[in-house]
Amino acid sequence: MARRKADSSQSLFPPRTPLSQPLADRMRPRTLDEVVGQEHLLGPGKILRQMVSARVLHSMILWGPPGTGKTTLAILLAAQSGAVFRSLPAVTSGIADLRDAVDAARHDLDAGKRTVVFIDEIHRWNRAQQDAFLPHVESGLITLIGATTENPSFEVISALLSRMRLLVLHPLTEANIATLVERALTDTEHGLGASHLKLGAGALDEIARNAGGDARRALGTLEIAAEIAQNAGAKLITPEHVLESAQQKALLYDRAGEEHYNVISAFIKSMRGSDPDAAVYWMMRMIEAGEEPLFIARRMVIFASEDVGNADPRALQIALAVKDAVDFVGLPEGVIPLAQGVTYLASAPKSNASYRAMQAAGEDAKTLGALPVPLHLRNAPTPMMKGLGYGKGYKYPHDYEGALAPQSYLPDQLSERMYYEPSERGYEIRIREFLARARQARANASRRGGGNQNEND
Repeated sequence: MARRKADSSQSLFPPRTPLSQPLADRMRPRTLDEVVGQEHLLGPGKILRQMVSARVLHSMILWGPPGTGKTTLAILLAAQSGAVFRSLPAVTSGIADLRDAVDAARHDLDAGKRTVVFIDEIHRWNRAQQDAFLPHVESGLITLIGATTENPSFEVISALLSRMRLLVLHPLTEANIATLVERALTDTEHGLGASHLKLGAGALDEIARNAGGDARRALGTLEIAAEIAQNAGAKLITPEHVLESAQQKALLYDRAGEEHYNVISAFIKSMRGSDPDAAVYWMMRMIEAGEEPLFIARRMVIFASEDVGNADPRALQIALAVKDAVDFVGLPEGVIPLAQGVTYLASAPKSNASYRAMQAAGEDAKTLGALPVPLHLRNAPTPMMKGLGYGKGYKYPHDYEGALAPQSYLPDQLSERMYYEPSERGYEIRIREFLARARQARANASRRGGGNQNEND
């Protein structure tokens, strides 16, 4: 018989030992009715309620921020569907653990029971591990519930994702957090009720604000704040106790995960939308969360060219100066030039005309291939090349009024193309006026005469 691990199956509701378990674990809901938040999934007639009523559980991915109830929902759904619940932490489990779970599922099925396998942090499983699970999910031997804080589109293979329902969990509201905190403070069996502590004015609001929608963080903060209050002989948990317990709180911002891209996207879009207030907020979100300041500066350099462009040519100079200043000064003082650069870029006139010109010209270059350089634009360093007509007919712009020579600089196939169309914002107003004259001069090439030829370029 295939090898089976003794601990592959776990009790849905293990004995709670208040002295050894964190408060958040002790207060884990024991029924779906005790779950706070996620009304869009658990409200009357919503998808999870329908599954429970029908006692039919589908494979699913629970995607949401930390502390929103992903593990709790997996445990409760398995319990209420009558299935055996097995947990495989993605960080420590591998193919061998998967084989054990599959063997156990076959044994359970022979006994007339379905198996739910819960994989926490499923985004940490590699492609081979996910591929190995696929046939057992497809056959229905295993109902798979995966929990992830990362975007499943990037982290879960498409074949597996297509066979699972994606349910998105939302951060808990401050009202949700307040409900959980008050419940934990008054629960004498699993919570802090035996301590007879009360929350002082403003303490509950402080916990809710610090939680950032994360129930585990809120209850962890409450637990430490209660210890601080008790050690001080106090009967009230004050905002000061809460702040002390929440010191060095990490903002939700995973530099390798989706929230990283969400915040940098908000930062760029705020600058593009000319909102320096929002831009500097998102910048500080990144800084406070430990982002590398040069990463922010590099994005500012790109933004200065892509989104400000020639509407304010100084923007690129300033972005580069900020990069150099941050590199030279370092943190914490380096955040000061960062803020100056961010507010400047956000407040500058915007134009993506040069960026669009780049894209359009690049498309023609790829589509049309290596079009020949017109003869009049070629150098003629040898008599043979001169004899072939290289450089013949080239008009030296400085010999013409305004340095505008009546000739084309594009291959014949593209002679009518206009890639760069300056906006009517900032410095590009002047560029637009000049280019109108330059393009008219080239358009009049057939009417305006020769000019000097300069075969030496």
